[in-house]
Amino acid sequence: MKFKFKIKITKSKDCIHYLLAIILSFFLSNSFAEKAIKPVAEKTVLPKSVIVSLEKNKIPLDSFSVSILRINEKNKNSIQSLPYLSWRANEAMNPASTMKLLTTISALDLLGPQYQWRTNLFTDGVIDKGVLKGNIYLQGTGDPKLVPEEFERLMKQLQGLGIQKIDGNLIFDRSAYAASVMGTNTIDGESNRSYNVAPDALLYSFKTLSFQISKAKQTDYIDISVTPALAGFRIQNDLSLNNQPCDAWKKNLNFDIFPDFSQTKSGPPSLVAKFSGSFPASCGSATYNLVTLDPDTLLTKGFTAAWELAGGTWIKQPTGTDGLVPISARPLLNFNGSQLDNDIQDINKFSNNVMARQLFLTIGLEKIGKPASISNSEIVVKAWLKEQKLDFPELIIENGSGLSRNESISAQHLTELLVAARKLPTSDIFFNSLPIAGADGTMKNRLITQLRKFLHIRKKPEVRMKTGSLADVKSISGYVISKSGNLYAVTSFINHPNAWKGNEAHDQLLAWLLEDGPEPKQAR
Repeated sequence: MKFKFKIKITKSKDCIHYLLAIILSFFLSNSFAEKAIKPVAEKTVLPKSVIVSLEKNKIPLDSFSVSILRINEKNKNSIQSLPYLSWRANEAMNPASTMKLLTTISALDLLGPQYQWRTNLFTDGVIDKGVLKGNIYLQGTGDPKLVPEEFERLMKQLQGLGIQKIDGNLIFDRSAYAASVMGTNTIDGESNRSYNVAPDALLYSFKTLSFQISKAKQTDYIDISVTPALAGFRIQNDLSLNNQPCDAWKKNLNFDIFPDFSQTKSGPPSLVAKFSGSFPASCGSATYNLVTLDPDTLLTKGFTAAWELAGGTWIKQPTGTDGLVPISARPLLNFNGSQLDNDIQDINKFSNNVMARQLFLTIGLEKIGKPASISNSEIVVKAWLKEQKLDFPELIIENGSGLSRNESISAQHLTELLVAARKLPTSDIFFNSLPIAGADGTMKNRLITQLRKFLHIRKKPEVRMKTGSLADVKSISGYVISKSGNLYAVTSFINHPNAWKGNEAHDQLLAWLLEDGPEPKQAR
C-alpha cells in the first residue's frame, strides 16, 4: 500500500518582500516609462547590399526590421548609446530564439552566475551494513542539464554515504513545476523531436535518446550506440549499407522501440530499439536523436544504469513512479547540478530550447516559490525590466525560449536590452555566451569569407550574435566590434514566408557593420 503526503509550502519573508516589491513596481511603472530610452528617429536608408538581398529573395521591406545602436563604453558607469540605423524598429515582431537573450540576461542578474540547481534525494528507509533499505525519492527543481555525467557524480556521492546496495523503489517528485508547464504541446506537431522537449522538474538527458550510427573502418559493419546508458535496453541492428548520398541518410532508415517481455525475470520489461533499412556508406557517422520514452521510464532506466555502472547493485530493479516526498522521509543527499554561467553557453551558443524554458521557470520558482509557472516568471521578468528602466509594452512572453508563434518584441527594445546588459556586473559572462561568427555555435559557418579580409588587422573585428529561426521567422541579435573598434548592438527580424532565405540579408547587414557602414561619420 502506498501513502502520499502533500507538503504545505509556506512562503518565506523574502518571497513576500519580493512580491511586495513587484506590486510596487507596477504602481511606479509610469515614472519608469518616462525614464526609458525613447524610440530613435528612423534612418530609413538601409545598406544597398541588404536591400538587394531582400529583393532577390522576395522578402518585402515591410517584413524586415532592424535597430542598431553604437555603444560608448568609455565610462562603465554611464554607458551611452547613439542611434546608428533604424528601420521599422518599433514594430512588434516574432523574435524566434533571440528571445533567449531576455531570459539569460535577466536570469544572470536575478539569480547570479554561480546559481546551481538542486536535486534533493530523500528516503523512507535506513542504511544498514551497506544496504539502503527503503525507497529513494528524487525531488527536482528543474535542473536543465541533469545529464549522464551529472548522474555519475550523484552516484559517487550516494556511495560516499556508505551505500552499496539498494532495496527499494525510485519515486519522482516533480511538484516544483505546475502541471501545466510540463505538457507536450508543440507548435509543429513534431513531439518526438528534441527541440520540442517540454519542461520537466526532473529533466534527464533532455528526455532524448541519442543514437550514434557509424560505419566501421575497412568493413561493411555498422555500429550503433546510445546515450544515455539505460538498464534493460538493447539495440537490434538490422541495417545494411547503401550507395545513397549522405544528405538523405534518414530516407531509408526505419526505427521502432518495443518491450521484450521474454527477457524479463523480475522488475520492468527490457526494451528493444530496432533499426532496419539501410544507411549510406558515404556518411561515416551520423547522430539520430529521438524523444521516444516517457520521462519516468527514461529516468528510471537511466538512474538504474548509472548506479550499476558505479558498481552499485539492487535487491530488485526499480520500476519508478511519480509521487510526493512524504513528511516522514528524511534527507539523504542534496545534489548540486551545473552552474548558470556554464548553462547559458548551451542556451545561447546552441539555442537549446528546453534549457531556456527551464531557466525561465527557475526565475519565478526562486523569486516567488513553487509551483513554477509561466505567469510567475513573467511577473518577475517584467518587474526586473522596470528596475532597469526599460519599458517594453509590446512584449509577449510565452515560454522564454522563442519556440513560440505568440512571443513578440520590437527590434528597438531588444537592442536597448543589449545596451542595458553592458551595464550589469554579468555583462562579460553574457557577452561570452553568444555565438562567435566563423568560430562556434549557430554562427560557426557564417561570415567566414567576410571576416577573412580582416586577418591582417592586429585587433580583429568580431561578431557575437544570437540567431533565431522558425518557419516564417529569421532573426539576429547581439554585438559587433567593427574594424575601427566601435561596439554596436544590433537586432534584426524577418517575419515572412520567405524568411528561410533571410540569412544572406542578415549577413550583409553584419558585414556592412563590420566596416562601420559606408558613412560612419555621418551616421554617428
